[in-house]
Amino acid sequence: MAGWWDGFELWVAGLPFLPQFIVVMLGAIPMSLLIAYLLDRGVRMVLALAGRDEPAASVAPIPPQAAASAPEPAVAAPGREKEPV
Repeated sequence: MAGWWDGFELWVAGLPFLPQFIVVMLGAIPMSLLIAYLLDRGVRMVLALAGRDEPAASVAPIPPQAAASAPEPAVAAPGREKEPV
């Protein structure tokens, strides 16, 4: 198996850039998708075993009135002096 892989690697390395890029992408994209799928399944299984498989509750956006009446931060941003109240 190692001899076959070495021969394949040498063949790919000897190709011009564009065919080399195409051959590598034909292998890299499916392998990346497979790894991502397996990681997703693994994380879902671990979370299910831990009892954390429920989706997070959606958070309601802050209404504009509440955002406008929010208190000022206690510390002024660097370069900006806080005016006394």
